Amino acid sequence: MATKIRLQRNGRKRYAFYSIVIADVNAPRDGRFTEKIGTYDPNCNPAKVDLKFDRALYWVECGAQPTDTVRSILSKEGVYLMKHLRGGIKKGAFDEAAAQAKFDAWKKEKTEKTAKVVAALSEAKKAANKTRLEAEKKVNEEIAKKVAEKKAAIEAAQAEALKQAAEEAAAAAAAQEAPIEAPETPAEEPVAEETATEA
Repeated sequence: MATKIRLQRNGRKRYAFYSIVIADVNAPRDGRFTEKIGTYDPNCNPAKVDLKFDRALYWVECGAQPTDTVRSILSKEGVYLMKHLRGGIKKGAFDEAAAQAKFDAWKKEKTEKTAKVVAALSEAKKAANKTRLEAEKKVNEEIAKKVAEKKAAIEAAQAEALKQAAEEAAAAAAAQEAPIEAPETPAEEPVAEETATEA
């Protein structure tokens, strides 16, 4: 039976994660499988891989053909490097301890590189957050300035209105307190007596 190492889709729409499975070549993508040897989550940065290393190495040495994506995953996890080192042991190029030392050195270097990438991503995220917060702070300051100007204008208008109302009230009070003068009547002119002469 020809076997393949492939990904089996899980998860919800637009947020898929995958199981790494051993399946028959003719089996559908999400159909029956022989064994599950790990998981692959591409939603993380960097992508998260949880692999049963010994079982993956066993199936690769048995001749199971991986898909392109799974081949890349297994290569990054060091499965093909260990297969190559085991081949060197069988040929007598070096012993098992030397092979394990080489693999451990490669694994350490890979871990350090991954840690550097994660640290760089974290720093970039912090810098982006800082820039965004500064931009928001500037926007908030501008909004606060505009609000303060508007509030000052409203207060000035209210003060002017109160001042005008006070002046009008003072003028009205002054007008009420002033004595009322009687209107001057014109002096009566003496009426000349007309003497009627009778003819």
